[in-house]
Amino acid sequence: MHNQPSGAAYDVVLLLHVACAVIGIVTVATAAATARRMGRIAGTASPLPEPLRRYFRPGVNWAGRTIYGIPVFGFALLGMSHGAYAITDTWVLSGVVLFVALALLAEGVLWPAERRLQHAVAKAGTSAAGPELASAQPALTETVTADAARMERAASGALVLLVAATVLMIAQP
Repeated sequence: MHNQPSGAAYDVVLLLHVACAVIGIVTVATAAATARRMGRIAGTASPLPEPLRRYFRPGVNWAGRTIYGIPVFGFALLGMSHGAYAITDTWVLSGVVLFVALALLAEGVLWPAERRLQHAVAKAGTSAAGPELASAQPALTETVTADAARMERAASGALVLLVAATVLMIAQP
């Protein structure tokens, strides 16, 4: 085992690793809160507020994809540590397992539900007052409510995984 890694390059990569984790936490917390709000509004005759229309505008959630920087910079840190840390360390392996679970949850549930909600909002259209999902087809409202609930649960689970991994990386048991 070598000394604690140091140097400007290591510090920059560590900062990028931490920034990806922080952005990931903020992004999935926002996704959970926004999905919850969408679920509450979808079953009513209320117009969809502008912030929800903006959030569910079609397109890739690039801010959410910053989570992929976590293992990229994490493996770079391992390589730059000169043996101080190794992939065989229990806390590192646990972090990798947590990240794989996070990626599967995000790619398999969270982002597909988010895309379906984007399409539903786009399909509902916009008027001067905003799209009214409840006045659209009842099946659309049921689908939106179900996808909002699915997105909220997946984002909440992703948040738990990210926070657990963050605690693990800080504690390094």
